[in-house]
Amino acid sequence: MIAYHFDPHILPLPAGHRFPIGKYGRLRLRVEAEPRGIELRIAGPASEGALALAHEPGYIAEVLNGTLSAASQREIGFAWTPALATRALWSVGATIAAARTALSAGTDGGISASLGGGTHHASAARGSGYCVFNDVAVAARLMQAQFNRDHRALLQVLVIDLDVHQGNGTAAIFADDDSVFTFSMHGERNFPFRKCPGDLDVGLADGCIDDAYLDALRPALDEVWARTAARPPGLAFYVAGADAHEGDRLGRLKLSAAGLARRDEIVLGALRERAIPAVVLMAGGYGREVDTTVAVHLQTLRIAERVQGAWRQATMA
Repeated sequence: MIAYHFDPHILPLPAGHRFPIGKYGRLRLRVEAEPRGIELRIAGPASEGALALAHEPGYIAEVLNGTLSAASQREIGFAWTPALATRALWSVGATIAAARTALSAGTDGGISASLGGGTHHASAARGSGYCVFNDVAVAARLMQAQFNRDHRALLQVLVIDLDVHQGNGTAAIFADDDSVFTFSMHGERNFPFRKCPGDLDVGLADGCIDDAYLDALRPALDEVWARTAARPPGLAFYVAGADAHEGDRLGRLKLSAAGLARRDEIVLGALRERAIPAVVLMAGGYGREVDTTVAVHLQTLRIAERVQGAWRQATMA
């Protein structure tokens, strides 16, 4: 499985900042130390043209030129620096590369990953919640454009967002777009406190544990498949946040590592069963111990690697 990263582009943060920027480098080092079936690659940055498929030109210019207002910077959660703009471009670029890889492999085992991504709070005209640009929205729109050019057909896209925070930015961008189905299962009382409805939203109570979570996930996925049956997805983005873990500072849910593993197996197994190419994104994770978050992210990558391997073996049999 190919996994893209953008770790050379560092975002220095002040001491005590609550965003765990170091988790990305630690995750890359863990994969490098024991790659198994994961091949790490670095993708290039997203272009302004690609960003404009999902974001307003004025907002793109503000980010790239350093003219974001103080209020906009507070909403994002980062002060503007050139490094912020650069890292945002490379983060989206990694998701674009992963989407292109998954789509090119198609039904023969199309699972790829980014060691970041899932910046789902960014909407067309603003960033929010540590999200500058919406990588899923940009990559989805770009893959649709390229698919239409190559095949003269519309690519249906599915977003499965299981970060503990609702994917409000993604839902807003695709609110009137029937070619993208957005499903989010999240903590109902967690950020963002004003949700933007997607095609399917499942809110969970604080303290939700493994069994209750999985009992909510299975019928929700059944509804996704029923509602997309007439126009089956040709590409899926799986926003696999680690922040539903019981050790997370911001998550408010109580899933164990084993419960999160089962979550990933259910989702990726369902995508494999339907032969839907998939991009796996790490998204949120704010563990009291950074290494706990890294372990959950690594577990997700290992499960994706295993599912992809089994999928490819089955197609070659």
